[in-house]
Amino acid sequence: MGDVAVGARSGHEGPEEQPGHSAEPVPAPAGDGMSTGPDTAAPGSQAPGETGVPGPEGTEPPKPAKGKKPKSFWKELPLLIGIALILALVIKTFLVQAFSIPSDSMQNTLQQGDRVLVDKLTPWFGSEPERGEVVVFKDPGHWLDGEPTPDPNAVQKVLGWIGLMPSADEKDLIKRVIAVGGDTVECKGTGPVKVNGKALNEKNYVFEGNTPCTVDDQGGQFKVTVPKGKIWVMGDHRQNSLDSRYHQNQPGGGAVPVDNVVGRAFVIAWPPTRWGTLPVPDTFDQPGISQAMSAAPAALGLAGALPIVLWRRRRVAARLDSGPATRVSGGGTAG
Repeated sequence: MGDVAVGARSGHEGPEEQPGHSAEPVPAPAGDGMSTGPDTAAPGSQAPGETGVPGPEGTEPPKPAKGKKPKSFWKELPLLIGIALILALVIKTFLVQAFSIPSDSMQNTLQQGDRVLVDKLTPWFGSEPERGEVVVFKDPGHWLDGEPTPDPNAVQKVLGWIGLMPSADEKDLIKRVIAVGGDTVECKGTGPVKVNGKALNEKNYVFEGNTPCTVDDQGGQFKVTVPKGKIWVMGDHRQNSLDSRYHQNQPGGGAVPVDNVVGRAFVIAWPPTRWGTLPVPDTFDQPGISQAMSAAPAALGLAGALPIVLWRRRRVAARLDSGPATRVSGGGTAG
Protein backbone atom coordinates (compact mmCIF):
# COMPACT_ATOMS: atom_id res chain seq x y z
CA MET A 1 0.00 0.00 0.00
CA GLY A 2 1.11 3.50 -0.66
CA ASP A 3 1.66 6.16 2.02
CA VAL A 4 -1.51 7.86 3.27
CA ALA A 5 -1.26 11.68 3.42
CA VAL A 6 -2.53 13.29 6.63
CA GLY A 7 -4.25 16.65 6.18
CA ALA A 8 -2.94 19.63 8.30
CA ARG A 9 -5.10 22.46 9.65
CA SER A 10 -3.78 25.95 10.28
CA GLY A 11 -3.26 26.59 14.01
CA HIS A 12 -3.60 23.06 15.52
CA GLU A 13 -4.28 19.44 14.91
CA GLY A 14 -7.29 17.71 16.42
CA PRO A 15 -10.47 15.81 15.75
CA GLU A 16 -12.55 17.05 12.89
CA GLU A 17 -15.54 19.18 13.85
CA GLN A 18 -18.89 17.68 13.22
CA PRO A 19 -21.73 19.78 11.89
CA GLY A 20 -23.81 21.24 14.71
CA HIS A 21 -21.16 20.64 17.40
CA SER A 22 -18.67 23.19 18.78
CA ALA A 23 -15.10 22.22 19.22
CA GLU A 24 -13.74 22.08 22.79
CA PRO A 25 -10.72 24.29 23.41
CA VAL A 26 -7.45 22.48 23.71
CA PRO A 27 -5.87 23.26 27.10
CA ALA A 28 -2.34 24.59 27.05
CA PRO A 29 0.30 22.38 28.64
CA ALA A 30 0.76 23.09 32.33
CA GLY A 31 3.86 25.03 33.29
CA ASP A 32 4.43 26.66 29.87
CA GLY A 33 4.07 30.17 31.40
CA MET A 34 1.12 31.13 29.21
CA SER A 35 -2.39 32.15 30.22
CA THR A 36 -5.17 29.68 29.41
CA GLY A 37 -7.84 32.41 29.13
CA PRO A 38 -9.36 33.29 25.80
CA ASP A 39 -8.22 36.97 26.04
CA THR A 40 -4.47 36.35 26.18
CA ALA A 41 -2.75 39.18 24.31
CA ALA A 42 -0.67 38.28 21.35
CA PRO A 43 3.08 38.68 21.60
CA GLY A 44 4.14 42.33 21.20
CA SER A 45 0.68 43.72 21.98
CA GLN A 46 -0.11 46.06 24.95
CA ALA A 47 -2.91 45.74 27.47
CA PRO A 48 -5.50 48.48 27.82
CA GLY A 49 -4.37 51.26 30.09
CA GLU A 50 -0.69 51.03 29.14
CA THR A 51 1.05 54.00 27.56
CA GLY A 52 -0.24 54.63 24.10
CA VAL A 53 -3.22 52.26 24.42
CA PRO A 54 -6.63 53.64 25.37
CA GLY A 55 -8.25 51.98 28.39
CA PRO A 56 -11.90 51.20 28.97
CA GLU A 57 -14.42 53.71 27.79
CA GLY A 58 -14.32 56.96 29.80
CA THR A 59 -10.79 56.49 31.20
CA GLU A 60 -7.43 57.92 30.17
CA PRO A 61 -4.05 56.23 30.31
CA PRO A 62 -1.91 57.36 33.31
CA LYS A 63 0.54 60.18 32.64
CA PRO A 64 4.23 59.73 33.50
CA ALA A 65 5.28 61.42 36.76
CA LYS A 66 7.18 64.67 36.35
CA GLY A 67 10.30 65.37 38.49
CA LYS A 68 10.54 68.53 40.63
CA LYS A 69 12.14 71.31 38.63
CA PRO A 70 15.43 72.43 40.27
CA LYS A 71 15.75 76.04 41.36
CA SER A 72 17.68 78.41 39.21
CA PHE A 73 21.32 78.94 40.22
CA TRP A 74 20.70 82.69 40.44
CA LYS A 75 17.83 82.14 42.87
CA GLU A 76 20.04 80.00 45.13
CA LEU A 77 23.05 82.34 44.91
CA PRO A 78 21.92 84.75 47.70
CA LEU A 79 21.42 81.78 50.06
CA LEU A 80 24.87 80.41 49.24
CA ILE A 81 26.45 83.83 49.83
CA GLY A 82 24.62 84.17 53.16
CA ILE A 83 25.83 80.76 54.36
CA ALA A 84 29.40 81.56 53.25
CA LEU A 85 29.37 84.86 55.16
CA ILE A 86 28.04 83.22 58.33
CA LEU A 87 30.69 80.49 58.16
CA ALA A 88 33.41 83.07 57.56
CA LEU A 89 32.26 85.07 60.57
CA VAL A 90 32.19 81.98 62.80
CA ILE A 91 35.65 80.91 61.64
CA LYS A 92 37.06 84.40 62.19
CA THR A 93 35.49 84.69 65.65
CA PHE A 94 36.32 81.26 67.03
CA LEU A 95 38.91 79.50 64.86
CA VAL A 96 41.33 81.39 62.59
CA GLN A 97 41.76 85.02 61.59
CA ALA A 98 44.01 86.68 59.04
CA PHE A 99 46.15 89.68 59.99
CA SER A 100 48.30 91.98 57.90
CA ILE A 101 51.79 92.98 59.07
CA PRO A 102 51.93 96.82 59.10
CA SER A 103 55.58 97.45 60.10
CA ASP A 104 59.13 96.10 60.05
CA SER A 105 59.38 95.38 63.78
CA MET A 106 59.34 91.58 63.23
CA GLN A 107 61.90 91.38 60.40
CA ASN A 108 63.21 89.06 59.10
CA THR A 109 60.67 86.62 60.47
CA LEU A 110 57.82 88.73 59.10
CA GLN A 111 57.98 91.37 56.39
CA GLN A 112 55.73 94.39 56.04
CA GLY A 113 52.71 93.35 53.96
CA ASP A 114 52.82 89.67 54.94
CA ARG A 115 49.50 88.03 55.84
CA VAL A 116 49.55 85.64 58.76
CA LEU A 117 46.91 83.26 60.09
CA VAL A 118 46.26 83.40 63.82
CA ASP A 119 44.97 80.47 65.88
CA LYS A 120 42.05 81.71 68.00
CA LEU A 121 40.70 78.28 68.96
CA THR A 122 43.15 77.03 71.59
CA PRO A 123 42.69 80.05 73.92
CA TRP A 124 39.03 79.03 74.23
CA PHE A 125 40.25 75.82 75.90
CA GLY A 126 42.45 77.64 78.42
CA SER A 127 45.68 77.63 76.43
CA GLU A 128 48.00 80.54 77.26
CA PRO A 129 50.91 82.02 75.29
CA GLU A 130 54.23 80.23 75.64
CA ARG A 131 57.81 81.43 75.32
CA GLY A 132 58.99 81.75 71.74
CA GLU A 133 55.54 82.04 70.14
CA VAL A 134 54.62 84.91 67.82
CA VAL A 135 51.36 86.37 69.09
CA VAL A 136 48.85 89.03 68.08
CA PHE A 137 47.51 91.12 70.96
CA LYS A 138 45.38 94.17 71.62
CA ASP A 139 47.15 97.39 72.51
CA PRO A 140 47.53 97.23 76.31
CA GLY A 141 47.50 101.02 76.43
CA HIS A 142 49.14 103.83 74.41
CA TRP A 143 51.64 101.58 72.63
CA LEU A 144 50.46 102.87 69.27
CA ASP A 145 50.16 106.55 70.15
CA GLY A 146 51.60 108.59 67.31
CA GLU A 147 51.84 105.62 64.96
CA PRO A 148 50.20 105.97 61.51
CA THR A 149 47.10 103.81 61.22
CA PRO A 150 45.48 102.33 58.09
CA ASP A 151 42.33 103.94 56.72
CA PRO A 152 40.34 101.16 55.01
CA ASN A 153 37.30 101.94 52.89
CA ALA A 154 33.81 100.69 53.72
CA VAL A 155 34.14 97.47 51.73
CA GLN A 156 37.48 96.62 53.35
CA LYS A 157 36.00 97.25 56.79
CA VAL A 158 33.09 94.87 56.14
CA LEU A 159 35.32 92.16 54.65
CA GLY A 160 37.77 92.57 57.51
CA TRP A 161 34.97 92.32 60.06
CA ILE A 162 33.71 88.99 58.68
CA GLY A 163 37.25 87.67 58.15
CA LEU A 164 37.41 87.59 54.36
CA MET A 165 40.26 90.11 54.44
CA PRO A 166 43.10 90.63 56.93
CA SER A 167 42.07 92.69 59.90
CA ALA A 168 42.79 96.40 59.56
CA ASP A 169 42.25 96.94 63.29
CA GLU A 170 44.80 99.59 64.30
CA LYS A 171 44.71 98.36 67.90
CA ASP A 172 46.46 95.03 67.16
CA LEU A 173 50.20 94.38 67.51
CA ILE A 174 52.38 91.35 66.78
CA LYS A 175 55.53 90.41 68.74
CA ARG A 176 57.41 87.36 70.02
CA VAL A 177 56.83 86.10 73.57
CA ILE A 178 60.17 86.11 75.42
CA ALA A 179 58.99 85.43 78.98
CA VAL A 180 55.76 84.52 80.78
CA GLY A 181 54.34 85.18 84.22
CA GLY A 182 56.85 84.39 86.98
CA ASP A 183 59.91 84.53 84.71
CA THR A 184 62.83 86.91 85.26
CA VAL A 185 64.01 88.37 81.97
CA GLU A 186 67.06 90.61 81.61
CA CYS A 187 69.49 92.06 79.14
CA LYS A 188 72.76 93.93 79.70
CA GLY A 189 75.08 95.49 77.17
CA THR A 190 74.46 94.04 73.73
CA GLY A 191 73.18 90.75 75.08
CA PRO A 192 72.34 87.98 75.18
CA VAL A 193 68.83 88.10 76.58
CA LYS A 194 68.49 85.84 79.62
CA VAL A 195 65.36 84.12 80.91
CA ASN A 196 65.57 82.69 84.42
CA GLY A 197 69.35 83.07 84.17
CA LYS A 198 69.61 81.08 80.90
CA ALA A 199 70.98 82.85 77.82
CA LEU A 200 68.89 82.67 74.64
CA ASN A 201 70.51 81.85 71.30
CA GLU A 202 68.53 84.19 69.04
CA LYS A 203 70.68 84.28 65.92
CA ASN A 204 68.07 82.33 63.94
CA TYR A 205 65.34 84.95 64.25
CA VAL A 206 66.85 88.31 65.35
CA PHE A 207 67.25 90.67 62.40
CA GLU A 208 70.64 90.36 60.78
CA GLY A 209 73.04 93.06 62.02
CA ASN A 210 71.00 93.68 65.21
CA THR A 211 72.19 92.86 68.70
CA PRO A 212 69.81 91.04 71.11
CA CYS A 213 69.84 94.09 73.42
CA THR A 214 69.94 97.78 72.67
CA VAL A 215 72.42 99.99 74.49
CA ASP A 216 70.35 103.01 75.53
CA ASP A 217 68.76 104.52 78.61
CA GLN A 218 65.19 104.29 77.31
CA GLY A 219 64.63 100.63 78.22
CA GLY A 220 67.13 98.71 76.16
CA GLN A 221 68.90 97.64 79.38
CA PHE A 222 66.56 95.91 81.82
CA LYS A 223 65.90 93.22 84.41
CA VAL A 224 62.23 92.48 85.06
CA THR A 225 60.19 89.79 86.82
CA VAL A 226 57.05 89.30 84.74
CA PRO A 227 53.84 89.46 86.82
CA LYS A 228 51.50 86.46 86.83
CA GLY A 229 48.93 86.56 84.06
CA LYS A 230 51.17 88.64 81.78
CA ILE A 231 53.82 88.15 79.11
CA TRP A 232 56.99 89.98 78.06
CA VAL A 233 57.19 90.57 74.30
CA MET A 234 59.95 91.78 71.99
CA GLY A 235 60.21 92.32 68.23
CA ASP A 236 62.71 90.34 66.17
CA HIS A 237 64.03 93.60 64.68
CA ARG A 238 65.46 94.63 68.04
CA GLN A 239 66.68 98.09 67.03
CA ASN A 240 63.37 98.92 65.35
CA SER A 241 60.70 97.66 67.76
CA LEU A 242 58.84 99.62 70.46
CA ASP A 243 58.01 96.55 72.55
CA SER A 244 57.80 95.73 76.26
CA ARG A 245 61.23 97.31 76.88
CA TYR A 246 60.06 100.78 75.96
CA HIS A 247 56.78 100.81 77.92
CA GLN A 248 58.13 100.07 81.39
CA ASN A 249 57.09 103.50 82.60
CA GLN A 250 53.43 102.79 81.78
CA PRO A 251 50.85 100.83 83.82
CA GLY A 252 51.82 97.15 83.73
CA GLY A 253 55.53 97.94 83.42
CA GLY A 254 55.63 96.91 79.76
CA ALA A 255 54.14 93.44 80.33
CA VAL A 256 51.07 92.50 78.26
CA PRO A 257 48.01 90.95 79.97
CA VAL A 258 47.28 87.44 78.71
CA ASP A 259 43.65 88.49 78.27
CA ASN A 260 44.78 90.93 75.54
CA VAL A 261 46.23 88.13 73.42
CA VAL A 262 44.10 87.40 70.33
CA GLY A 263 45.98 84.24 69.39
CA ARG A 264 49.18 82.72 68.09
CA ALA A 265 50.37 83.40 64.54
CA PHE A 266 51.24 79.97 63.15
CA VAL A 267 51.69 80.41 59.39
CA ILE A 268 52.54 83.03 56.76
CA ALA A 269 49.71 82.64 54.26
CA TRP A 270 50.51 85.42 51.77
CA PRO A 271 52.29 86.12 49.47
CA PRO A 272 52.85 82.57 48.18
CA THR A 273 56.58 83.15 47.86
CA ARG A 274 56.71 83.81 51.62
CA TRP A 275 54.60 80.85 52.74
CA GLY A 276 55.93 79.12 55.83
CA THR A 277 55.19 78.13 59.40
CA LEU A 278 56.16 80.06 62.55
CA PRO A 279 57.54 77.43 64.94
CA VAL A 280 58.92 78.02 68.44
CA PRO A 281 62.74 78.30 68.32
CA ASP A 282 64.62 75.46 69.99
CA THR A 283 66.42 77.79 72.39
CA PHE A 284 63.24 78.14 74.46
CA ASP A 285 63.24 74.39 75.16
CA GLN A 286 66.58 74.34 76.96
CA PRO A 287 66.66 73.04 80.55
CA GLY A 288 66.18 75.69 83.19
CA ILE A 289 63.74 77.77 81.14
CA SER A 290 60.73 75.60 80.44
CA GLN A 291 61.17 72.49 82.60
CA ALA A 292 60.94 74.30 85.94
CA MET A 293 57.56 75.68 84.94
CA SER A 294 56.32 72.49 83.30
CA ALA A 295 56.79 70.58 86.58
CA ALA A 296 54.19 72.77 88.28
CA PRO A 297 51.12 71.27 86.50
CA ALA A 298 52.29 67.73 87.37
CA ALA A 299 52.74 68.67 91.03
CA LEU A 300 49.32 70.29 91.12
CA GLY A 301 47.78 67.22 89.51
CA LEU A 302 49.35 64.95 92.10
CA ALA A 303 48.16 67.18 94.94
CA GLY A 304 44.64 67.16 93.55
CA ALA A 305 44.59 63.37 93.06
CA LEU A 306 45.72 62.56 96.62
CA PRO A 307 42.43 63.47 98.37
CA ILE A 308 40.46 61.45 95.80
CA VAL A 309 42.61 58.35 96.43
CA LEU A 310 42.21 58.66 100.21
CA TRP A 311 38.44 59.12 99.88
CA ARG A 312 38.19 56.03 97.68
CA ARG A 313 40.17 53.91 100.17
CA ARG A 314 37.82 54.95 102.98
CA ARG A 315 34.77 54.01 100.89
CA VAL A 316 36.21 50.58 100.13
CA ALA A 317 37.09 49.99 103.81
CA ALA A 318 33.61 51.00 104.96
CA ARG A 319 31.97 48.68 102.42
CA LEU A 320 34.10 45.75 103.60
CA ASP A 321 33.26 46.44 107.27
CA SER A 322 29.52 46.32 106.58
CA GLY A 323 29.69 43.24 104.32
CA PRO A 324 29.05 39.50 105.12
CA ALA A 325 30.99 37.89 107.97
CA THR A 326 32.95 35.77 105.52
CA ARG A 327 34.61 38.89 104.13
CA VAL A 328 37.74 40.29 105.69
CA SER A 329 36.99 43.40 107.73
CA GLY A 330 39.02 46.59 107.79
CA GLY A 331 42.14 47.08 109.84
CA GLY A 332 44.51 48.46 107.24
CA THR A 333 44.19 45.56 104.80
CA ALA A 334 41.49 47.04 102.55
CA GLY A 335 42.47 48.48 99.23
